[in-house]
Amino acid sequence: MIVLGNTILSDDIAEEQFVCDLSKCKGACCVEGDLGAPLTEEELPVMEEIQEQVKPYLTEKGRQELEKQGAYIKDYEGDYSTPTIEGKECAYAIYDEKGVLKCGIEEAYNDGKISFHKPVSCHLYPVRVTQYDQYEALNYDRWSICSAACDLGKSLKVPVYKFVKDALIRKYGKDWYTKLEIEIRERADNHI
Repeated sequence: MIVLGNTILSDDIAEEQFVCDLSKCKGACCVEGDLGAPLTEEELPVMEEIQEQVKPYLTEKGRQELEKQGAYIKDYEGDYSTPTIEGKECAYAIYDEKGVLKCGIEEAYNDGKISFHKPVSCHLYPVRVTQYDQYEALNYDRWSICSAACDLGKSLKVPVYKFVKDALIRKYGKDWYTKLEIEIRERADNHI
């Protein structure tokens, strides 16, 4: 494990390789699972603020679910997440012309309509963060629907931490990420 301040990272984040391959998975992570995307409490007011700018990007069903459920829900575990459509895809998910799921929030961001990229849990995936009293645990989430991403990551030789670099910097800052790179490099040097 790697310890940086109040974060503890599993070794898999440095050792495993991963690059999303949307042409193969079609964005299945936006559909599969029990709930929508996990949200932090800090993201809740932002999710409410961006609704009007994001709605034009969404499907009719997605807009209807947001009208019915709100910008986010409190799930059965007491955590917050994005609403889903009939217990399947995230209400913010949209299909492109190739049938690939994308994020309506991210599309609005890319078009300069909002300054919020997308929920940090989505941006960080396949890294999942678990909050404890004194620290945050970062773990690599293995999921069979991402087997093509594992294959592509191996062929391109991209470790998980590099794949989610922008998201890690967004959440923890550039200095934190630089320390992570140094720690991983020193570990690799010591194993030679």
